[in-house]
Amino acid sequence: MTVDRSHRHLVIFARRPGLGVGKRRLARDVGDVEALRFARGALERLTRTLGHDPRWTLRIATAPDRPHDWTRPWPALAQGAGDLGARMSRVVRTLPPGPVVILGSDTPTVTRQDVASAFTALGSNEAVFGPADDGGYWLIGLRRGPRAHLPFDNVRWSTEHALEDTLRAMGPRRYALLGVREDVDDGASLGRYRAGSRPA
Repeated sequence: MTVDRSHRHLVIFARRPGLGVGKRRLARDVGDVEALRFARGALERLTRTLGHDPRWTLRIATAPDRPHDWTRPWPALAQGAGDLGARMSRVVRTLPPGPVVILGSDTPTVTRQDVASAFTALGSNEAVFGPADDGGYWLIGLRRGPRAHLPFDNVRWSTEHALEDTLRAMGPRRYALLGVREDVDDGASLGRYRAGSRPA
């Protein structure tokens, strides 16, 4: 049976790779060139791994909003202004009907099975989260619907409380959790990522 992927939306949030732009914490440890190298490589790995799966449609949510020709061949969505919650809300409300899964671009080890598991979880839950070991999350999925609840109010973004606050904002609504992963945010995590990415 053919799956209509137009009803499943996978969105990668990414900043346009540029020297001295983004990944500032990582750049403090490894320098601007290495930080840029990681940013480009991480996005390339994610799109190569996830972009051609027939079970969903991939888009890139960009910052800054323009230009976004660098996302080709993947369609671009503008993140817009505001904190992460405001930007995710804007993107979620822009998409056509259907469940949406959002990833950051700083966890390049995400697999097709991770994304498939997230969409499966949305069959019986209103949301799904991939916890990061720093207290945030590397994935969020939302089932959506006419009265969809977006759990982004009063979240302390970029802190160890981000997931905790988001789960609190879910209230009594059902959610699922995937496995814990590590974001690449500093030199130590970059070293672990590169060591784990080498062939055995």
